[in-house]
Amino acid sequence: MTPDAEIIAVGSEMLTSQRVDTNSLFITDHLNALGVEVRRKVIVGDDRALLTDAVRHALEHAGIVILTGGLGPTEDDLTRESVAEALGRTLVFRQDLCDAIEERFRRRQRKMAEINKRQAYLIDGAEVLPNPSGTAVGQWIALNEEQEDGRVVMLLPGPPGEMKPMFTDQCVPRLAQRLPAQVIRARFYRVTGMTESDLDQLIAPVYKKYTNPATTILASPGDIQVHLRARCSTAEEAERLLAEVGDPIEELLGERIFSKNGDSLEALVGALLRERGATVAVAESCTGGMVAERLTSIAGSSDYFIGGFLVYSNKMKQDALGVDAALIAEHTAVSGEVARAMAEAARVRTGATYAVSTTGEAGPESASGVPVGTVYLGLASPERTQAVRVTFPGDRLRVRLFATQGALDYLRRRLLGRA
Repeated sequence: MTPDAEIIAVGSEMLTSQRVDTNSLFITDHLNALGVEVRRKVIVGDDRALLTDAVRHALEHAGIVILTGGLGPTEDDLTRESVAEALGRTLVFRQDLCDAIEERFRRRQRKMAEINKRQAYLIDGAEVLPNPSGTAVGQWIALNEEQEDGRVVMLLPGPPGEMKPMFTDQCVPRLAQRLPAQVIRARFYRVTGMTESDLDQLIAPVYKKYTNPATTILASPGDIQVHLRARCSTAEEAERLLAEVGDPIEELLGERIFSKNGDSLEALVGALLRERGATVAVAESCTGGMVAERLTSIAGSSDYFIGGFLVYSNKMKQDALGVDAALIAEHTAVSGEVARAMAEAARVRTGATYAVSTTGEAGPESASGVPVGTVYLGLASPERTQAVRVTFPGDRLRVRLFATQGALDYLRRRLLGRA
């Protein structure tokens, strides 16, 4: 079995809001292509004791440990010292590396500072990973080389412009030579119209029988992602396992799966509208323009999105859309009758093929008397105008997010002839 990996990003700056660790994403992509799973990623500041502990922990749980950053010349660059301590090894000064660094400065007509000599120290037993783009050489340390399952530690520079070519040109070929033939294949579902707990209760009897593929469920309001990842010696075996688990899951979830390639719901709705040469308008109350924002976030949405109405107050529902005041008085603004009237009026006034409306109580208090979380979604089309009542959990923002997702899914199902 291919060993697992752990990535340690080093540097206190990575713990601030101004810097994001993108190196680990790049490394993970390349490791996955080799059949290696990354089991943990951590960020450690410039603290030698913490970094030493992190390396020791990683070596206990992963066969491949990769550190990025902390190889500079200053006193807060502690990766070399920390890894050496974790391994129980010494640091060895290499005059040839020092000479190369000094020559690099000389070519730039600059004098090398004495502190740069720190970058000429290697951990005992490490191989040099040359760095054509900077002064910080990388280090490759193979532990227990006589054993087939020997662990590997890599020290890589932090700047992406130096790290990326070093990893792809020098580390990936070394790993490919020592790793068994393995591949990772994945299936990816995006699901709407149900809660995370309901989804898990439905599909758990299928996926819990397997540790390979591994199943991960990620939830956001109205949009649940199901990831299946199989790691096998051949692509054929991985695809067979994915089908063995994924096909029953697809059958159970049915039309609630709206994407198998990662596309968003608004992208899918836009593609369906474009395929049919159809257009859409919106009439929004409780979502306050969020449906329109989602639809127009897709490049080229002007092909199918005409416009809409933001009618938050009862007066605006009457003035902008012509909703009968008596209808609102009889049923309240949060009702199926008003949702249908809003959708139909938006469709007629814009000439759109379809129109979607939202009206509801997002909270924290109810102005209409219906429970907070109650939302009516209206949908007008050439065939008919309908409205559905849905109840969403959570605070004000979550209710609005759920309602927006629900409106887009209502339109998706109508376009597919399922609503």
